[in-house]
Formats: sequence, structure tokens, C-alpha cells
Amino acid sequence: MSSSHSEENKDPDAHGSGPTASLRILSSLKDVSADAWDAVANPGWRLSEGGALEKTDQCHLPGQSTESELAALLGSEVEPFSEDQSFNPFLSHSFLYSLEESGCATNATGWLPRHMLLEDETGAVLGAVPAYLKSHSQGEYVFDHSWADAFFRAGGDYYPKLQISVPFTPATGRRFLIGPGINREAGLQALAAGLVQVCQRTGASSVHATFLTKGEWDGLGDLGYLQRTDQQFHWENHGYESFDGFLTDLASRKRKAIKKERREALCADGIEVEWVTGPDLTEAHWDAFYGFYMDTGSRKWGRPYLNRKFFSLINERLAERTLLILAKRHGRYIAGALNFIGSETLFGRHWGCCEDHPFLHFELCYYQAIDFAIANGLKRVEAGAQGAHKLARGYLPATTYSAHWIAHEGLHQAVADYLEQERFAVERENEALADQAPFKKSD
Repeated sequence: MSSSHSEENKDPDAHGSGPTASLRILSSLKDVSADAWDAVANPGWRLSEGGALEKTDQCHLPGQSTESELAALLGSEVEPFSEDQSFNPFLSHSFLYSLEESGCATNATGWLPRHMLLEDETGAVLGAVPAYLKSHSQGEYVFDHSWADAFFRAGGDYYPKLQISVPFTPATGRRFLIGPGINREAGLQALAAGLVQVCQRTGASSVHATFLTKGEWDGLGDLGYLQRTDQQFHWENHGYESFDGFLTDLASRKRKAIKKERREALCADGIEVEWVTGPDLTEAHWDAFYGFYMDTGSRKWGRPYLNRKFFSLINERLAERTLLILAKRHGRYIAGALNFIGSETLFGRHWGCCEDHPFLHFELCYYQAIDFAIANGLKRVEAGAQGAHKLARGYLPATTYSAHWIAHEGLHQAVADYLEQERFAVERENEALADQAPFKKSD
């Protein structure tokens, strides 16, 4: 694969002399301003220096066409901006561009940026999609290696493929970033059709949109994309005032087990836990955490995806949206968990240590995350990919969603048959696990 300049595809003007929309493909997020991207990625929110978050009353994009012009442009009535839209740090220009600028998500690592913008005739951004042309299936957390292998054995080329995602980040969020004042269905249709065009022009075998919202998943299914489900474990805050308040909702045996784990995690001589965020984060903290991250990555996957530069860039741009939960013993950091802070959700991402202590992983990644969410009024904790062991710690099964467009008819049908069975299996497993939840049973 090779990088290319921005490409533009004008949609035909169905109204003769009315406004036109265009799709533009970017080879880097540096080709779009942070303000323009963030206005559609996280409408109603503004990031200032260091990642400080501000709520805005934005219901119309700067420089955007009028509502009547937008209705004509997209062939549909506009849809009011939803006031309950939450902020997702992973969709921000700061996070995504840091992945590129650090060299983590680039052509050299098999993540060639091909971000899509939907623009009106003035150049105002109406919508966007974070997209990458990929030469492998690493760093996605929705596994299609068997599809690639089967297609290869049948004589086909599965790679390149077009990946719609936040690289290395298994966290649910919008992927079809429709801005305020834009009809969601019409915007989704325009962007989804554009992705198919990109596949056809680049020779990509398929489009894969992962960790979608349920609404996007439903909409793409209506457009002929194949639908896939999977499972994560999330903790929900039911208005708790403290961790003990959460524990009162648990069955007695489970409550005692968690209390015991928390005691044992911190019983080693001198272990202390720190929450570090915002301006308190220093390069020394990141040096320590990066050592933990590299140790975990090298043991589990062979090659960690993120480099040291990425964490420095995040510290510059998103420190206020970043939380390190660190364990220290005798003045030395021995373990840490990295989290990102949304407006409603704490997203747990990475963990590592240089000393092994029983239950310290559970304490830093799960229990301290719950403590932080309660203290800061967050609605939930998403603790990352997979892990049925989280169930006993109060994290319940949650369905995740992905959608897939496959050009080859034979592969399309084979995958469709497989996904039908997989969706049924995921649903049954989630139901079975929910029955084993540690919460008190209602009469």
C-alpha cells in the first residue's frame, strides 16, 4: 500500500441547481482541522488545551448549509441534534491523530489512513468515518482471521480490507460520525455507500465496521451489511454513593469474596494506590506505565501496538481525559492501569506490573475503576475486551456490534451463514452469564 493525497468524489446534484455533497478521502487526519472533525465526532462538546471538556449548545456546524439546503442535499428531512449525546475520547481528533503522528497507526504498521469526510459545497464537514486500509487483521478485537484464511485457500485475496474503527481500542462508540442538524439515516447511507466505492477503487475485499452503536448496526443491516455480535463486560452505576453502596446490591457470598480480594490485594508491605490525571501526569508516570505495558504486551501478544511517543502525545493533548491508577510500594511504582474518561463512561484500556501480588490486577483494573466512576458521577465502566472473570466482580455481559460488507458473493454467503449461528450463540451465552451475576436475586 502507498499513501495518497485527499481524493474527492462529488455526488451528482439531483436537483439540477441545488447544493451538492461530496465525499473526500484523507490520507491523514492532519488534512482536516481538529475543530471540524470534533464537531461531528463529539457534537455538543469541545476539547480545550490538555483535554479539558466543555459542554456546548451546538446544534449547527460552523459554515454549514441551512437546514433546508441540507434536506435537499441529502434528500431527506434533517433530524434534531440529540442533547444526550455523550463524549467519547477515542473519537476525538486528538486521540486518533496521536495514533498516526506517533507511528502506531500508519502504512508502516499496516493501518493506512483512509478517513472519509462528507462535505457540503462550502467545504463544511457534515459527517466523517475513521477508516484504514489494512494489510492484516491485528489490533481489531473482532476476529476474522478464519475468514481471511478460508478466502486465501479458495484463491482469493482478503487483504487489503477497509477497517472502520479506532485502532487497538475495543470500545463501543459511533463510527459513522453524523454531525448535528444532519439526518442520521441519510448520512449513514451516504457514508456507507462511499465506503463500498473505496473498496471497489482500491481492490479491497471488504468493509469492517467494529464496535458500533446498536443504531448504526441496525442501519447498516438494512443496507445489506452482514451483522455480527460479540460480548464484553460492563459495570453500571445505579446511583451508588460509595463502593460499599454497590456491595449492598450483591449476594452475601459475592460481597464477602470481593472484600477479601480487596484486602489481600493491598496487604503486601507498603502498597499504596494513586489516581493520577490531568496536570499531575508527568513523563515519569508514563515511563513507569510504559514499562508495565511492554511487559504485558510482550507476554500476551509478542508485540505491543502502542509506542512510547503515543503516551507523550496523549499527555499533551488529553491529560484531563486520562486516568492512571498506579500501585506503589516503598516509593516505587509496581503496577498500573490506564483508563480514558468520557462524559458518562470510564474506559479501561491497559494494565501491567513489574511485581506480582495476588488480586492486584482486579483491584487496579476493576475495583478502583468502580471507585473512580462513583466518585466522579460516571454511569458505567467498560473494562475492555472479553473476560468472563469480570462477572464475579459486578461487571455484567454486554453485547457489542460490528457490520461487514464483503464483495465476493461466495465469501459473503459463507460468512452470513456463520454469523447467523454466532449471533444465536452470543445471545444464549449472555443470557446464561446474566443468570450467574453476583447481584441479589429479586423475588
